[in-house]
Amino acid sequence: MLFSDILGQEHLKKHLTHGADVGRIPHAQLFVGPEGSGTLPMAISYAQYILCMNSGGENLNGNEACNLKFKHLSHPDLHFAFPVAANDRIKSHPVSSHFLEEWRSLLNEQPYCNLYDWYTKLGIDNKQGQIGVDEAHDIVKSLSLKSYEGGYKVMIIWMAEKMNTSCANKLLKLLEEPPAKTVFILIAEDEEKVITTIRSRCQILHFPPLPEDVIKQALIKIYGLDEAVALKFAHQANGNFNKATDRIYSDSEDLQFEEWFVFWIRSAFKAKGSKSAIHDLISWSEEVARTGRETQKQFLGYCLNMCRQAMLLNYQVPSLVYSETQVNGFELDKFAPFIHENNILEISDELQNAIYHIERNGNSKIVLTDLSIKLTRLLHRKAS
Repeated sequence: MLFSDILGQEHLKKHLTHGADVGRIPHAQLFVGPEGSGTLPMAISYAQYILCMNSGGENLNGNEACNLKFKHLSHPDLHFAFPVAANDRIKSHPVSSHFLEEWRSLLNEQPYCNLYDWYTKLGIDNKQGQIGVDEAHDIVKSLSLKSYEGGYKVMIIWMAEKMNTSCANKLLKLLEEPPAKTVFILIAEDEEKVITTIRSRCQILHFPPLPEDVIKQALIKIYGLDEAVALKFAHQANGNFNKATDRIYSDSEDLQFEEWFVFWIRSAFKAKGSKSAIHDLISWSEEVARTGRETQKQFLGYCLNMCRQAMLLNYQVPSLVYSETQVNGFELDKFAPFIHENNILEISDELQNAIYHIERNGNSKIVLTDLSIKLTRLLHRKAS
């Protein structure tokens, strides 16, 4: 993968390539950035730069056979670890090496993918993936061997915040004293969820969201969109290139989430003093509870974001609002007056508590029904 194919982040490209050119390659780095900011493509390009002995700030002029292997992500000294769970094919003790074919396919289709895309690809969106102790055993075993080509070995751990405690503890010694010419690149969206002892052993690089103009130009170049359409999608993406591409193909999970959100809000408004609306809320809870836990967590995160956007509209800051609703008859500016200083903090707390309980295998139907009843009360609270 060429650095020139990665959107924006020019200062980080220069930092990484210059360090490699002068021989300053940290043994462990943590790339932290929001979804769609390019952390994974950057890690792969950086690994290629190191393994193929490229120079001049680009993945050229080095070992051509090595560069060719990276086109298929099949270099023997490039290793991956990522969240997995058992599926129809792998029934027990799943580890990343069991799913490399699906992984390469996803990266070929969506190099800026998110965790939801990956779980959907594996058919495990009804489960919660993790990087477990079996994965740690595999990592230790693969890195204890000599490199195939006599140079560096690179281990990329994607979504490092999904490492459980057993896995993290198993890797601590390896991260502290890795074998010679071994490089770890950990990738995370939420730095605080990566265990402290792991973070302390890594050099941390922060990736900002992509600028709107960078996403716009990429959409015009790659997909041939008109400038006006590209600008609209880039604005809605809010720095997330993955979301921008989802908008093009209209396959974003946000479309389904918006329908659920609108029905939920309307039912919650009507529920005060209406038994039939309460039944609607219970039916809604049952419908959402039938989906996978990752889908439920993604949806609640979407609801949290919509409430924040409504509050910004209510407080007359439209320049910071990027969401556009598509459900007929629902407009964010009409919903906005109901999200204000007297309820936004409690709404936010309740949504985050629901995510917490679902993540810890609480009964989804009970959690969502309880959340719906609380939302009914909060939405009818008057502003100051």
